[in-house]
Amino acid sequence: MRVAVECKSPLMQKSLELFLGKYLSSVKNCDILIRDVKCMNDKRCFYVSSSKNSDLVKPFSKSQLMLSLENRYKSMYKAHQKEEFLVERNEFDFDILEKRIESLTKEYQANILRAVRAFYEK
Repeated sequence: MRVAVECKSPLMQKSLELFLGKYLSSVKNCDILIRDVKCMNDKRCFYVSSSKNSDLVKPFSKSQLMLSLENRYKSMYKAHQKEEFLVERNEFDFDILEKRIESLTKEYQANILRAVRAFYEK
């Protein structure tokens, strides 16, 4: 799990950096981006605030932070696995469809050849 911190509050920024130590990463390479300002349209964003609609409510302990981040990371990982499964499933379904079309085409060809032979054998 790679985490980046981008807070307006210098105190919050420094506290989170101290708590996260070995998990810190750049914003470009992170899995989760912790912010103290609500962010839109970023699945990686983890919102820390005193409001109830935040991902982690202030004040919090290091263990609460780590637990919340691990839960977010697991949910993101499961969502990613689910997307991969659906992609694989669609490819698999496409292979089945392709084989079905191929068998129908062969069957159609055999029926045409049978009709032509029957016509010329009379």
